[in-house]
Amino acid sequence: MSDTKATLESIAAAVRSDFEKHRPIMSFEQFLEAFLDQPRRFARNSVQYVQDCFLHFGRTARSEVWGDVQHFDLFDAPFDEGRDRLIGQDLAQLKVYRLIDGFAREGRINKLILLHGPNGSAKSTFVNTIMRALEAYSATDEGALYRFNWIFPNQKLAAGSSIGFGGFSLRTAESLGLDSFAFLDEDQIDAKIPSDLNDHPLLLIPRESRTTLLQENVPGAVFPGTDEARELGEDDDRFVISDYILRGALSHTSRQIFDALMTAYRGDLNHVLKHVQVERFYVSQRYRVGAVTVEPQMRVDAGLRQLTVDRSLSALPASLQNQTLFEPFGDLVDANRGIIEYDDLFKRHPDLNKYLLSTSEKATVALDNRILHLDMILMATGNEDYLDAYKQTADYSSFKGRVELVRVPYILDYQLEHSIYEDQLAALKQVQHVAPHTSFVAALWAVLTRLRRPKPDQYDKQVRDIVGRLTPLEKADLYAYGRIPEHVAPERATQLRGIVVDLMSEGDTTSEYEGRRGASPREMKMILITASQSENYPHLSPLAVFDELESLIRDPSVFPFLQLKPDGDYHRHDHFIETVRDRYLDLVDGEVKEAMGLVESSQYDELFARYVDHVSQSIKGEKVYNRRTSKYEEPDEKFMTETEALFDVEEDDEEFRQGLISSIAAFSIDNPGQKVEYSKVFPNLFSRMKRSFYEDRDRTVRKILDHLINYFDDRRAALTSSETASVETTLTNLRRHGYTDESAREAVAFLRSNRYND
Repeated sequence: MSDTKATLESIAAAVRSDFEKHRPIMSFEQFLEAFLDQPRRFARNSVQYVQDCFLHFGRTARSEVWGDVQHFDLFDAPFDEGRDRLIGQDLAQLKVYRLIDGFAREGRINKLILLHGPNGSAKSTFVNTIMRALEAYSATDEGALYRFNWIFPNQKLAAGSSIGFGGFSLRTAESLGLDSFAFLDEDQIDAKIPSDLNDHPLLLIPRESRTTLLQENVPGAVFPGTDEARELGEDDDRFVISDYILRGALSHTSRQIFDALMTAYRGDLNHVLKHVQVERFYVSQRYRVGAVTVEPQMRVDAGLRQLTVDRSLSALPASLQNQTLFEPFGDLVDANRGIIEYDDLFKRHPDLNKYLLSTSEKATVALDNRILHLDMILMATGNEDYLDAYKQTADYSSFKGRVELVRVPYILDYQLEHSIYEDQLAALKQVQHVAPHTSFVAALWAVLTRLRRPKPDQYDKQVRDIVGRLTPLEKADLYAYGRIPEHVAPERATQLRGIVVDLMSEGDTTSEYEGRRGASPREMKMILITASQSENYPHLSPLAVFDELESLIRDPSVFPFLQLKPDGDYHRHDHFIETVRDRYLDLVDGEVKEAMGLVESSQYDELFARYVDHVSQSIKGEKVYNRRTSKYEEPDEKFMTETEALFDVEEDDEEFRQGLISSIAAFSIDNPGQKVEYSKVFPNLFSRMKRSFYEDRDRTVRKILDHLINYFDDRRAALTSSETASVETTLTNLRRHGYTDESAREAVAFLRSNRYND
């Protein structure tokens, strides 16, 4: 029992310490002191707060195939160990941040941000991650948020007071030996009335005095609507005082209380503010504080209800006792000082969205007998098909001027798509083996279904033919790795890489952009889950996924993307299964050969580096340093020719050599100080080189595969001791790739029957 008591006391002490550390309760005077110490932090409106949240978690510069981009680290969910993070969508992240930054520099939020895209493109995850980041940020010192309550003491405390309220007299705080009523115990309080809309405490200061206070104490202060504010650049460090803080006013009920107290105290603001208890609050989705998601529904998002006072109306000023006090309620009220999301906006009845036009532009919403002035970021998500339909209505023209559209398409990089499925399978891996490349094959197939046939006529004649010949797989490789098709000469490779961003944005001006149609991550998750339950396989494997994909495409009526008409090699979802199966075989083939020890990957790098050295010196007419002899020698023409034969290059092809060196020079110019990784700059040449190596060794590979299958099938007696040792070494190496003996057997048998079948 004593241990239990000690434990409880320890927990209580920790909670008490944390409570005091975060200063959850302050008098108004203490709040003002905190403001003067950190004026920018305590003078933010909601959009500045959200912007600071973005910056609090940091940003990372990333180099993608299509260009450099700023990634905002909050979308990695570092506050929650990466759980339910947003993968990809860096362009959408940047656009949303720039809109937020624009609102901050303008000093007010005057538009709704609408994320639109196909089903399952992570629009809701996008907003949800921001809300979760705000929750974490609001728990930090930098992200502290404050609102206020009105405090009225009870009769016992007020006995013998000097100012008459209601049925008895109430002393001032000073006459009771108090600096403020903010710290009274609960049994000393008759009425505690919270501010209607989580009002910012600075709104208690009259507007003219507030303006002077801000002007004199906020460093780098700029006032909205001025020429100075309009000229601010994106990276300008000056601070725009928002309309909400500068010109905002108390909510309706707080105004009634404030005016009544001012009358009772004969205009003495100091006495009025003694009734103010400043309270720290935290953003919370669960408790609907500063972060609210509105589901499609058939009602307006705010209303009024009569206010019930805690204990005694007699504790209020007489002028308030004779009035009926109302408090607003609803989604907009709960979200004030934060962010609200309208999920699937266009599934709501159109009439319920009309008020959003004025709310997004003026930050107000009209109720029966009052107008609520709001401070929040309004975001919404919408399905692309519903948005297309809404564009045909008469209301769209008014809607468009008050909305910023941010497109959130399906991901076109199968590396990123692969990461999504890896996250989804993380829990499954705790209870079931998942064979290597399972999520990869699902990701590659999904991305192939999303790609559109390029339009070569939009490009210069130097690359027009190359663009026209791009297969879906080549296009997917280009987007994921910048991998150039094997048929493209090195001198054209740089040109093709240079138009990747143009390829990806071909349909940006239309509603039929690349990444709108295709398999969604939700559908692929269903495929993976179903495959994991297959009775034909003891674990989740690529082969089980292939079976599920075959089953999926048999009924095109299930998903709209399956009904797309083939366009050349594109939208041929059955062919894509074969394409992905071949890529899977390539991966297994390479792993098995490396596991057999037939060739070390470093050998390719060494051979290619030596070849480049000889070619470079040959072009310059200089000698090559031979490390073995420690002498400078003429470039070895025979060695260069033999190596080029591995690339399927004609003998003495000077144009090929010149193009090779030009590509290396271009890489060095684009990436100063970075070591050239030949396998990444020339992936196709490396593929050809590997293939040439392996073609001479197919007989050896086939024999070892057969030995592996005999080993798996308990026919080990048929193997010699050296063959058994070779098999076991191969298996040990395969386990390093994530295989179990069971999944290795499956992969080896599949490879043997499809690539090495006599």
